Amino acid sequence: MHMRESRDKIVDEALDEVVDDVGRTVTLKRPVRRILSLCPSITETLFALGLDEQIVGVTRYCLHPADKVRQKPDIGGTKKFRHEDVNSLEPDLIIAEKEENRPEDVEALAARFPVYVADVVDYPSALKMIADLGALCDCAAAAEKMTADIQSRFQALPKLARALRVAYMIWRKPYMCVAADTYIDDMLSRCGFANVFRRHACGSRYPEVTSQELRDANLDAVLLSSEPFPFTEKHTDEFAQMLPDVAIRLVDGEAFSWYGVRMSYAAAYLGELVTELEETRR
Repeated sequence: MHMRESRDKIVDEALDEVVDDVGRTVTLKRPVRRILSLCPSITETLFALGLDEQIVGVTRYCLHPADKVRQKPDIGGTKKFRHEDVNSLEPDLIIAEKEENRPEDVEALAARFPVYVADVVDYPSALKMIADLGALCDCAAAAEKMTADIQSRFQALPKLARALRVAYMIWRKPYMCVAADTYIDDMLSRCGFANVFRRHACGSRYPEVTSQELRDANLDAVLLSSEPFPFTEKHTDEFAQMLPDVAIRLVDGEAFSWYGVRMSYAAAYLGELVTELEETRR
């Protein structure tokens, strides 16, 4: 009995060093039993990988799957969370995301807990993130199945005869859109859309644009995202008056910006949008 207890203790205290997407070495105790997720897309993906029992905490912005996240402790926002609540959860692993979470918060948490930072900027890095979760959380087979499903669905996206020139709007007052080096820009490209502001002169990943720049852009369509600014029908009228010969569409921001398992659901939506906008051009 004593020998078995000793072996169990050794297994319980096994350590593993991994390098995250921003080059930090993270020391994990295997197996990982208590996971805190600080990124909504990653939270949804962790649940889809079957890690319901291991997830001990989420942020208030972790919305999916709704029936499951509401059962988990909420530690606050992705950038303003309650450190005392994190401490009380005693996570074995905290998963953060470079764009979602501030470096200073990551370092403060890393002083007490293992923190793995993902960096998702495009389709390949989104698939890598899923594979990394599989390796970190001992669910590699489920992660491989998920990535295979996503790849199959994206390969089936309809092909456009000619790229549609689009602007993807994320804010109003001031108008802001997406540019290069963003996950959304890569999704636009995979749909066959040409993001006209991907190399904006200001160099920002989320540049401000003027109404005159929109008029001068020779656009086929303007896509008004549901997040972070909640564009509605009244805003389509605003853009239609500004750009009378351009297709204006409200679009599901989650389909364009949530990576991980959401990509499986998003592929059909993106395909329908591509087909619809191609029809308006004919």
